[in-house]
Amino acid sequence: MTQLILDGIVAGTIDSHRLRTGVLERPSTGHGHRSGDDDGAGPTAVFVHGNVSSALFWQPTMRSLPDSVRALALDLRGFGNSDTLPVDATRGLRDYSDDVAAALEQLGVTRAHLVGWSMGAGVVLQLLLDHPDLVASVTLVSPVSPYGFGGTAGAEGRRLTHDDAGTGAGGANPDFVARLADGDETADEQTSPRSVYQTAYVKPPFSSDLDDVWVASMLTTATGDGNYPGTALASDNWPGFAPGELGVLNTMAPRYFNVSGIVDLDTKPPILWVHGADDAIVSDTSFFDINFLGQLGVIPGWPGAEVAPPQPMIAQTRAVLDAYRQAGGVATEVTFEECGHSPHLEHPTQFAAALAGHLRSAS
Repeated sequence: MTQLILDGIVAGTIDSHRLRTGVLERPSTGHGHRSGDDDGAGPTAVFVHGNVSSALFWQPTMRSLPDSVRALALDLRGFGNSDTLPVDATRGLRDYSDDVAAALEQLGVTRAHLVGWSMGAGVVLQLLLDHPDLVASVTLVSPVSPYGFGGTAGAEGRRLTHDDAGTGAGGANPDFVARLADGDETADEQTSPRSVYQTAYVKPPFSSDLDDVWVASMLTTATGDGNYPGTALASDNWPGFAPGELGVLNTMAPRYFNVSGIVDLDTKPPILWVHGADDAIVSDTSFFDINFLGQLGVIPGWPGAEVAPPQPMIAQTRAVLDAYRQAGGVATEVTFEECGHSPHLEHPTQFAAALAGHLRSAS
């Protein structure tokens, strides 16, 4: 049986007024095991995972941090060891960010360095908007665009349709969802979670001794209308579906999610943005963007670039962070070559060095 919790990491749960949250901790030399106090003995780093994953993915990074840093990784609702509760997509990612804030309050953490991966980076930016006093610094790892996933054009994030056609739960592959629900650990099909990890989470042919842990993490994803992928609505616009009001994928529809307002914050913590040059999920040519798949001819009936252009995800993030700098903030971009969607897994030494340096400069 695969050992899911690595040496030096302690797993547990905490109860807040919102839900029971799964927590992984690598205690610092200044914090006792799960002390629940923020006594100033050293900085606290809080890690937030992405979609179809859990806190397990952060363990190597947590172990790589200096001993003075207390590292906490939280499972979002419907993932890992957290309660499976429905996600109100009309709040964007706020159900998740409010859950994180409540868990940190219960843990006695009043200020932390926040690290978010993919969808989790969007959770971190929403937390920055809603609870700025909690945030000492931000690290974005392969982040979702500040304007959501799909359905927008230009660096300014202009919405393409009134109903955000082509975004949200309707774009999920039904066989992938079924294999998640069935706990499929194989790589027998392209839609198997392991195959999706091997071809999309990382750049092939990357593999590691911990691949079984990552697949087990993916398989903790709760499926259904209230969780992954969520509900979908019919649309008169191509490709014929629009996001519903429940579930994971709908939280990132542009009508519900927009965190470009970080530019207007009075206090701007430093931001580190790390991404891979060969990311298949978050890029200006994302293979998970319905409009890009239409442009490639994978989805028939594409109405053309004037109507349904691919989303320039990287350009949008870069534009918002440029504006953040112009408004007085500090934002640093680091691109890893020969790297997919998971810089912390694919280039762990370089990522750990960049993160540690960021924490030192922000502390």
